Formats: sequence, structure tokens, C-alpha cells
Amino acid sequence: MSFFYNLLLYTLLTIAAPVIGLILAFSKKRRETFLHRLGFSEFIPRKSSLADGPVWVHALSVGEVLSAVPLAEALGRRFGKSRVVFSASTQTGFQVAWQRLAGRVGGIFFFPYDLGFAVRRVARAVSPGLVVIVESDVWPNFLIRLGKLDIPAILINARLSKRSFRGYRRIAFFAGPMFNRFAAVFVQSEADADRFRKLGVLPEKLRISGNIKFDRSGPVISDAQRQALRRVLHIDADQRILVAGSTHKGEEFILLKAFIALRSKFPTLMLILAPRDPDRAEAVERLCTGLGLSSVYMSRVDLKSSVRLDVMIVDQIGALSKLYSIADIAFVGGSLAPLGGHNPLEPAAFSKPVLFGPDMSDFLAIATDLLESGGAVQVRDAESFQRVAESLLSDSVLARDMGERALSVFSANQGAVESIVGEIETLLPGRRKPE
Repeated sequence: MSFFYNLLLYTLLTIAAPVIGLILAFSKKRRETFLHRLGFSEFIPRKSSLADGPVWVHALSVGEVLSAVPLAEALGRRFGKSRVVFSASTQTGFQVAWQRLAGRVGGIFFFPYDLGFAVRRVARAVSPGLVVIVESDVWPNFLIRLGKLDIPAILINARLSKRSFRGYRRIAFFAGPMFNRFAAVFVQSEADADRFRKLGVLPEKLRISGNIKFDRSGPVISDAQRQALRRVLHIDADQRILVAGSTHKGEEFILLKAFIALRSKFPTLMLILAPRDPDRAEAVERLCTGLGLSSVYMSRVDLKSSVRLDVMIVDQIGALSKLYSIADIAFVGGSLAPLGGHNPLEPAAFSKPVLFGPDMSDFLAIATDLLESGGAVQVRDAESFQRVAESLLSDSVLARDMGERALSVFSANQGAVESIVGEIETLLPGRRKPE
């Protein structure tokens, strides 16, 4: 099976080589990560002096990294921070990991491309005792190399939406054996477990652990810190704040149209817009200008400190969570566009009323819990967004009650990390064969 996978992989790479060259030429982010992901990186931690190697936690990009931070911290507390290393696949994921975990783990580095030489180089350098893959980014050559070295791997926070299940089912002959290479697969729900079983994953490998996204730390920002944040951002005490996080192309226009309508009734309302990709900040700024709205990048807010602005555009990675803490209403992006949505737990953890669009398929269980509790409302367009936001801005009791319901969902579902750490403890001791 691996022979045919690699034959197909290298054939496709050969055919796509000119396109890959163009992507590297015109994409700064791809260029900057390319050599790192081939295994030529100063970030890769070298072999640990520990006989059985560190625990290697891997997360794909920003969302998965943020989910994995509590796990990495818990592993550091249990085994010692030098015993834990962390990798990410994307540049933004790496940057967030560095912001959140530098000094708290033994090393942070880029995950290798699934090319035999790159996988061998990084696996040999890190020499882990166990590998933890968060949610996705499952690659055959990597798992095969771990198997040859007798290094156990577990997949955590695994989920299969109906759409992804249909895709995997078409290649169940390949997907089933690939997932069975894991020592254990921790799934978010019984529905996910059932879909993995239908792919041929052995029942004894499956664990229903819940969602580690609930195990992020709750609010740690005091009222004084929130007020200080408002002062730093030059937001006046009388201003109301709508925070729209992780937005994508097409969503900002809808949100800005609704914001303009809301401003006619709430003249002190301010919009903080955080595009999922900070590199889109310039495009969002042009959109604001075209609609007659004043705006400023968050990184340059002090340059217009004397001017009351309509929109603040977040052009910095890792700032969104704190910004949710000062919101009156929070909107979670990737949901008005058909992109599966983003994590609504960040604003819920700060006891904020949560709004999101019709497509929350990537966070279906969480979104359903929030909707059923009354902690969130689903909107479909600018008109429904405006209508819901207007009712919340007009009724502080309603907004406070909705925020408390959102927080209760967040608080009631914690505990997945501890159960996973316990399982890791049973798998870790000296399992690796010499190369």
C-alpha cells in the first residue's frame, strides 16, 4: 500500500513541480516554511537525553494549535516541560505556538512534508517516545516511519463530519488501515466513533473523550485588565463593541453593511474586525473605505488616537481572544461563507453572547450545544444579523443572560485533556526500537 501511495505522491509532485515553483516564487509564507518542512530547520529539537524520548504534540494550523495548548501545558506539568515538544504545519500555526508555548515546552518546530527523507530526518532528530496528532494532518509516510521505529502515535480530538466521512469512505481500503496504525483514536462523540468504525477502524482503538477545545483556560482577564486594554486601543468608555473574529472573504461586506445599519440606532457602536488571515487586512481596509467607514489597523491604532473610528482591523496574530473579552457581542466567522465555521468557544469562555452563520459544520456539536442552551444565535445574512444584534444591544439583561448560558456550555464540557494525559502515561515508557 505504501509503495502505491509513494508512487502516486512522487508522480503528482513531478507533474506539479512548475506550479509548486510558482507558488514558492509568489507566496512569501510558503517560501519561508519550505526548507523547514523538508527537515532543514534550526528549530528542530535534537535528540533528548531521556531514554524513551519526549512526547511530540502536532497540530496543523492556528485553530488546532490553540486547541492543543492546554494539552501541551498539562503534559509539561505531568512529565516536565523538557519532555514535551510541539510542531505545526503552517507559518501562522507555528507563530501562535511560539507565542503561547515558548518556554513552556522543550521545543517548537515545523512538521515535515510527507516525503520519506524529510520524515526520516525529523523523526531521527526528535526521536520521540510518543506522538500525539491533534484532529487532522494524518500522513501515511509519517505513520509508517513511526511504526518502523516502534513509536506509538495517538490521534486526539478526532472527528468525521458527514462530508469528510463520505470522502474517506471512497478510499476506505486505504483510510481504515491508515487510522489503525494509531495506538488509540480519541473521538469527540459517539457519532464520530460510529463513522470511524464504518471505515474499518478497530473498535478497541476508539475512545470517546469529548472535545479538548472545551479545556482551554477560562477567562483570566480581570475588569481592570479589560479597561486597560480599552485604553491602549483608545476605545472610549461609552463605546459599544462588536467583535467579528476569524472572518473570510465575502463575510466582511455582510458584516459592514449590518454595522452601518446598526450605527443609525447605536451611534457609539464600534466594530473590531479580525480576518482569519491577517494578510487580508489591506483588502478589508479598502472595503471599509469603499463603504465610507473610517478604519485603522490594530497595530497602528496609536496613530489615530484622537479620532473616534468606525472599524478597527486586527492585523496581528494571537490578539483575538483578548479582544473577545471587551466585546458586547461576538460573531464567529467562517460561517456566513460555506467554510465550516470557526471555534465559538473563545467568546463563550468570556461569557459573551455568540452569533454565527448557517455553516458551522466543522464545529457542529459545539454549535448545537450553544444554540440549545440559548448561548448563541444563528444568523443567515446582514438583515438577520442586524436584527439579532439590535435586540442584544437594546437589552443588557438579555445579552448578559445569553453570555452566561454560553459560559455554562463551555464550563460543563471540560475534562477531555486529563483523560488523554492519563492514556499517554500508559503508552509512554520505553517502547522504541533502535534504528
